[in-house]
Amino acid sequence: MVGAVNVDLVVAGLARLPGPGETAGGDGLRTFGGGKGANAAVAACRAGASVALVAAVGADANGRGAVAELEADGVDCSGVAVLADEPTGVALILVDRSGENLIALGPGANGALSADHVAGVLGERLAGAGCVVVSPEIPGAVALAAVAAAVSAGVTCILDPAPVIPEVVAALAAGDLGGVILTPNATELRQLTGEPGGAVGERAVGERAVELAGRTGAPVVVTLGGDGCLLALPEGATETLAAHPVDVVDTTGAGDTFTGVLAARLAAGADLGAAAATAVVAASLSVTAAGARTGMPAAVALAPYL
Repeated sequence: MVGAVNVDLVVAGLARLPGPGETAGGDGLRTFGGGKGANAAVAACRAGASVALVAAVGADANGRGAVAELEADGVDCSGVAVLADEPTGVALILVDRSGENLIALGPGANGALSADHVAGVLGERLAGAGCVVVSPEIPGAVALAAVAAAVSAGVTCILDPAPVIPEVVAALAAGDLGGVILTPNATELRQLTGEPGGAVGERAVGERAVELAGRTGAPVVVTLGGDGCLLALPEGATETLAAHPVDVVDTTGAGDTFTGVLAARLAAGADLGAAAATAVVAASLSVTAAGARTGMPAAVALAPYL
């Protein structure tokens, strides 16, 4: 896993998410481990994979606590750089009573992760890797360098384009993401397939996903929240997988859970359809508890769905 490590500061229980200039009251502040790279690493570990994380934290209490939490879940953090001159990344998260969220990021050390560090760690790990996941809450050039290294080594690579950054859009336009599996949500899919100037229109998710798969020559897996996910293949075939029915508490981290479990299953040799089916169940189960990682299921809970 190559991506961000954050500390999530969460206020839940809002009647509704605030708009610009509004103040909304909720429950007391709670603190959780977060960051898309770290979250996906935990999800994959709990699904039974052996996972190493390439990331950066600050030399502060938040960083020490974040690494300790990850190691307690079995994540190999020897590739996590500790930066003396940067704070650990923080996410400010608001959650309404239906479980929907609003997130603002303070990247800190995530924004200072260097290409040299990532290249050094990947150079030692790629030979034995079954899958590399990259999430671009880190510098765009660093994320794309990690993608290129995985593709060059012939390792299955998943790019979770959250957020959609200019470097990824440019790489798509240049044809530099060939063979990379993309896992956008519906909003990110629209951004990745928008017309020049930023217009995105209202074309169907399936049509957009097939277009994107045609550009990368690899499957696109679109996460659809409570509607499950859609698989699109370059030749034009699509398939929708329904979500597992649950009572929603907090949707934070559901997409990261999906990506982490998808990677774990692909690395274990599952085909894309089977891997996505398990990942949908895992993402559904993950929203039944507050916090990005609290509800992430263990392998025993996923076993009936393999």
